[in-house]
Amino acid sequence: MTVEPHTPAAKKARRVALASYIGTSIEWYDFFIYGIAATLVFRTQFFPEFSELGGTLAALGTFAVGFIARPVGGIVMGHFGDRVGRKSMLVVSLLTMGLATTLIGLLPTYQTIGVWAPILLVVLRLAQGAGVGGEWGGAVLMAIEHAPANRRSLYGCFPQLGLPSGILTSQLVFLGLTSFLPEEAFVAWGWRIAFLLSAALVIVGLVVRIAIEESAEFARVRSAGLVARMPVVEVFRRSWLQLLIGSLASIAAPTLGYLVSVYLVQYGTNELELATTTMLWILVGVSVGWILMVFIGGLAGDLLGRKKTFLIGATLAVVWAFPMFLLVDTRSIGLIVVALIVITTANAVMAGPQPALITEMFPIRLRYSGASICYQVGSIIGGGVVPIVATTVFARFGTSTAVAALIAGVSAVSLLAILLARRTVLRPAAASESIPETAAGVQKKAEPPVFD
Repeated sequence: MTVEPHTPAAKKARRVALASYIGTSIEWYDFFIYGIAATLVFRTQFFPEFSELGGTLAALGTFAVGFIARPVGGIVMGHFGDRVGRKSMLVVSLLTMGLATTLIGLLPTYQTIGVWAPILLVVLRLAQGAGVGGEWGGAVLMAIEHAPANRRSLYGCFPQLGLPSGILTSQLVFLGLTSFLPEEAFVAWGWRIAFLLSAALVIVGLVVRIAIEESAEFARVRSAGLVARMPVVEVFRRSWLQLLIGSLASIAAPTLGYLVSVYLVQYGTNELELATTTMLWILVGVSVGWILMVFIGGLAGDLLGRKKTFLIGATLAVVWAFPMFLLVDTRSIGLIVVALIVITTANAVMAGPQPALITEMFPIRLRYSGASICYQVGSIIGGGVVPIVATTVFARFGTSTAVAALIAGVSAVSLLAILLARRTVLRPAAASESIPETAAGVQKKAEPPVFD
């Protein structure tokens, strides 16, 4: 069914997409301020007994801990999202993330409470991970399931816009803090301001999300009595191949996202000896174009096809990994900007169609669980493990070529996963579902999108 651009249904779809974008931006802001603080502050504040390399790895390790909790959040909220509804889980995920982030801003350091400081930091990071783990599936489903059939990739990319938007906001906040506060004040207490701001942002997000309506597609599943009793178990039993392909496909985009937003901040300041503010300003400029490119990637997914668009981005990621580090290592600001513009474009062209590509692998009744598991497994590897491995291989080999090989290899995994997957695995699952639209039994089928 095609929704006309000025109908009430179309206006509702745009409101839901905007609400998904706002909420996701807030959650990614919360997630990424931790990553920046881990590279700039946490080594000295929470791990002062470690060496410089050991402290950096420990701080990045606590960042990675959040990824361990993400599949737990995805599974738990996916279960209830497929049984109770998408909207309620979005509220829960936002509250969980916001509360944990605010408490990190109030957390005493190692100097004050000793070993309890890093322990509590890990606990709160686990809560952050659980919150963001349940966020992605619900946000993309609300956007996609409200969208016109021929614009699902475009509407589905709105939650993906939250990633670069969260990065941009977090960079701007830290830029302001590092620019206006003396370094000692920033390290001692100024970094906490970024975390405490989350409380105000979460209130805004909650107001927006509470005002939107539940997904009509899920409402039809519920009214037809087709809600799965154990959706996580059922999705593993019925759609294990889709879970495998979707998880492998979901590795590359977060790898590039966290490479740019977390690893390169540490690499630029520690290895290239560039000023922290220089690296942050570079990321601010790059993030603006990144947001635009995600939007273009989502639109291309509807016009060219999800699979084709994704493969273009993955191929660019593999090809550009080595030239990117060659340019970054020159320490030339202009060349670093060029390097990051291209790699974020690769990320955006994959990330734009990714929500529609992944969610359409699963039937509506199992979609929250299936999509969440795929995305979070990919994010654990791409966003949690890769930055630590990148730091380790650079320390071992002393050259960025090793890191470039890692990035190219990880991107190739996602490229091959989608390239070799058959249409029977990636076909829109909802197109084969027949669900009563009303009590009278009117049948509704989803229109198949442009896929290949």
